[in-house]
Amino acid sequence: MRALVTGGAGFIGSNLADRLASDGHEVVVFDALARPGVERNLAWLQERHGARIVSVQADIRDAQAVADAGRKADVVFHMAAQVAVTTSLVQPVEDFEINVRGALNVIEAARPRNTPVIFASTNKVYGDLADVPLELVGDAYRPQDPDVRTRGISEQRPLDFHTPYGCSKGAADQYVLDYARSFGLPTCVLRMSCIYGPRQMGTEDQGWVAHFLIRALEGQPIVIYGDGRQVRDILDVGDAVQAYISAWRRIDQVSGRAFNLGGGPANAVSLLQLIAYIEEVTGRKVDGGFSEWRAGDQRYYVSDPSAARRELHLPEPRDWRSGVAALADWLAAERGRTAARKTAEAV
Repeated sequence: MRALVTGGAGFIGSNLADRLASDGHEVVVFDALARPGVERNLAWLQERHGARIVSVQADIRDAQAVADAGRKADVVFHMAAQVAVTTSLVQPVEDFEINVRGALNVIEAARPRNTPVIFASTNKVYGDLADVPLELVGDAYRPQDPDVRTRGISEQRPLDFHTPYGCSKGAADQYVLDYARSFGLPTCVLRMSCIYGPRQMGTEDQGWVAHFLIRALEGQPIVIYGDGRQVRDILDVGDAVQAYISAWRRIDQVSGRAFNLGGGPANAVSLLQLIAYIEEVTGRKVDGGFSEWRAGDQRYYVSDPSAARRELHLPEPRDWRSGVAALADWLAAERGRTAARKTAEAV
């Protein structure tokens, strides 16, 4: 089979492309290579899989390039996006063009051959969840409602777009779903919580689990926006990749549906709790400070992943402590390889 992965050199995209190529498929990696470091992910894929990886360096806003790349695809995984809330507030028009126009380019390219499209959406489509009553327990917020506390936020939650990023990803989410309704295009939407794992180039704006680890390994302070007690459910990228593969394999059963994808209540952790665990894993004290809450930030978001696990036949996810420890090891090794390369280049 031939799979098109837009944003295929990015964090989740490269892990997905690796899995697809390992399963014997040809993978078209469509990526503008605009994010620093992703060229290393592409080189890694090419080294591992050779001719099974077909690189197309192009912008998702280029409708003709998207159409050409998808012409012979048997499935499209649409991962390419502008991914930061902060960037969307500074450049809302560009955010719209990449996230909405880009998604429209993808589903229009898929429509002539009725090619399945699996779309990477976000929990930000539910807004800031300010109406969910919370209580403070130790160093983490938790819902007062025991049902929400036990199950998490389900797909029944009304959509409520906040920030240009929330609007653009939410609009794309709805376009992808509506193309199943209006045109019969087989599509599925996965509304992701926080995904972490190898090949993540975490920054302050996006990929906070890896960012915290990178700062700790480098002995640099961490800035926490808010009070650090905000809670997210985090999911290892291997589990996320399995969900995307399963959505493709079961597209006849799940077309036109959106699923919340995250670690669920068992993998919920506050920023302060994660930092404490990072100190334990790395053996280093983490310094830092606090700054103002950022626009649209949720004090509590934990997915109810029960529908995804049931309909996509997903296994229980990896425990977050095991996954974060593995990511710390990978990042430390990657930093050693980078340092070695720089030393060799200097010599």
